[in-house]
Amino acid sequence: MAFITFVTPYKPIICGIADYSDFILKESPLGKWAVLSFNLTNYGIPLNKNKDPYTPLVRYTIPSRDDFSSTSIVKELVPCEDQVLWFQHEFGIWRDSAAFASMLEELPQIKVVTFHSLHFQNKETLYGLRRAEYLLLRAILPHIDAITVFSEGVRRAVSEAFPSFSDKVYILRHGIHFYPKVTSMTRMEAREKIHNYLIEQSELDEETKQALIEQRIFLDYKNMLIGGAGFITAKKGIELLYETRNMVQKMLPRKDISAVYIGSLREPNNELDGKCAAMLKTKYRRDGGFLLDIYLPAEMLPIIFKAVDVHFYWPSDCTQSGILAHSLGAGAVIACRDMEGVGETVKMAGGLTNPDFAQLISGIGNLLVNNLRRRQISERAMKYASRFSWKKQSLKHYALAEMLCRSRVKRFSLSLFDSGHTRTTEESSTI
Repeated sequence: MAFITFVTPYKPIICGIADYSDFILKESPLGKWAVLSFNLTNYGIPLNKNKDPYTPLVRYTIPSRDDFSSTSIVKELVPCEDQVLWFQHEFGIWRDSAAFASMLEELPQIKVVTFHSLHFQNKETLYGLRRAEYLLLRAILPHIDAITVFSEGVRRAVSEAFPSFSDKVYILRHGIHFYPKVTSMTRMEAREKIHNYLIEQSELDEETKQALIEQRIFLDYKNMLIGGAGFITAKKGIELLYETRNMVQKMLPRKDISAVYIGSLREPNNELDGKCAAMLKTKYRRDGGFLLDIYLPAEMLPIIFKAVDVHFYWPSDCTQSGILAHSLGAGAVIACRDMEGVGETVKMAGGLTNPDFAQLISGIGNLLVNNLRRRQISERAMKYASRFSWKKQSLKHYALAEMLCRSRVKRFSLSLFDSGHTRTTEESSTI
């Protein structure tokens, strides 16, 4: 079996790709992986306070997001045969695209890049890619063995932009959690757990806790909840959650409908996101709408998605969402913007999508009065979670790595044959 060295941010770094890598590795074969990550002091993002003990399989030796090279990669590799270097890419991680391309070109190993943030509906190029994405792909595709993407839309965009390299583009969909204990809960059981956590264990201020107790948004079985959770950023369209609640309440005046979002800033020093969080927290803390500015522990994430009647998601810019992996695994009823990879994922999983905000609101109103339809969507979400579980997606990494290793051996053998060179025993065992 191939040995994969994942080159990626990794816990205790707080970011979606660090989490993604951790979920993949938890399901990977023992003894067949290692991680090269970034120097924790220089990374520039707060670290998780509840960090796990470091493991020798993870080396935090890449100097920084602005300082990296093939030398910093090669000197830390575990010596082994059939090694594949697997990079997780997002432009905020590898800030210098030219240096990233040069690094890949200089590395002789088999190389795969998973792209977390490629677009296919952007107007900057004819293919739907952003121009920076197009330029990076043009620079690296000749020098790597494969890229993986999360959606058919991105696969098609890259293949149309670079038809001579279309055989290097693979869809490897985002892994999904599965929470059998959560999916077996009733909605009211999930709400009670969330309510008790918020009142008894969270760091919410006393005024907000008292408002939650008085309004009983989680405890009143007649109350219908539209909600969301995750890091607070200006691009997530969180304010539209509360507008959605108000519009649906007008559609269904005999129903009691509330909106709640639970999350915190990932980067406290981000000025734009900080202003967004402050505005939301001030504006939405009572009268049917709550913005609960706290970090929600991982074990509580699926429970909030089970607790809400509809998980609302309307980002302004989002190619893929790690939060959907938790939501789908909890069997949530998702209503989201039909946009990029997020829309493709939710449609595949049976959720409600629409590119038009008003039409999505209308669909949410219909969902709230149709228990059967909500149950059907929840069941399809759980089937999707089983189909694309982290275990299955992890094994697909190794299947692709194995195929690339065999392919390189074959190409090497053919090149020697074509050159008329007779290989020695030592040469035959070297890739």
